[in-house]
Amino acid sequence: MKLEEIKVRCDDLMDELETAIVGKRTVLENVVLCALCNGHLLFEDYPGLAKTMIASSFARVSGCQFNRVQFTPDLLPADITGTYILDRRTSEFSLRKGPIFTNVLMADEINRAPPKTQSALLEAMQEKQVTLEGETHQIKEPFIVLATQNPIEYEGTYPLPEAQLDRFLMRTRVGYPTKDQEMDILRRRRRRMQEKADLKARIDPEILLAMQRTIEGVHVDDSVDDYAVSIVIATRSNPNLELGASPRGSLALMRLGQARAALNGRDYVLPDDVKAISIPALSHRVILAPDPWMRGVLVESVLEDIIGKVPVPKVD
Repeated sequence: MKLEEIKVRCDDLMDELETAIVGKRTVLENVVLCALCNGHLLFEDYPGLAKTMIASSFARVSGCQFNRVQFTPDLLPADITGTYILDRRTSEFSLRKGPIFTNVLMADEINRAPPKTQSALLEAMQEKQVTLEGETHQIKEPFIVLATQNPIEYEGTYPLPEAQLDRFLMRTRVGYPTKDQEMDILRRRRRRMQEKADLKARIDPEILLAMQRTIEGVHVDDSVDDYAVSIVIATRSNPNLELGASPRGSLALMRLGQARAALNGRDYVLPDDVKAISIPALSHRVILAPDPWMRGVLVESVLEDIIGKVPVPKVD
């Protein structure tokens, strides 16, 4: 696949998504960027802001299989991965695959399940495989996890450990619509006379895999690499942060930079590509120090300050 085709395909895909999702082009772009990078996305926002709709709509327009798991305190790892059951006809155990064997998995309110259940996702998210009873089962790609967590209800929740947060390529917020956008939501709902919007598949899993392979060839100049690494290293020495980003953060900036360049029809990455995706790529990879946390400082504000102080290289 040619790089020019990626821009056309992605624009078409996002235009189709916008027939169901109103006024959230940037959020949709983040979802597409994660898909192009074969990565996973964490939505952290209030209830009722169309997080689940975005996930299911993306699966439909990309022609991918979609499964949704509602995480609850009594959810077991086998409820996600599947398990072996006895077939009485053959007297042998056969694998009943769980919902994780899909292309797009919606992990709804992921922080409501206990750590043992959360960890069932770790191997799948990183290695694209599941190990059951000592036997490894590959998950057919593309495999993308779109997870949600509610930032206001913490009773009965289990915060995701840093090891699992780091598996997400990006963390993003949807945000409330403007008044005009919310009016448009009401008008569209009346016109279609049903909850679910009629969306058409604009690509298929094979095309998505071809797009993922193509963006690997987007050129990244050494100066852009240096810029990305400088931002990540700056998070490790900032007094407002107790923990800075790991090298996985630098890799995320590079990969997302390549995807964003392709999304904009370029075969090379600009510093602006790295800068644009730095906050969603790093905000979940750092931990605020106790004092700024007590004062209500937002991690995004700290990252904005860090990014503003790192010199931007000139690329010819």
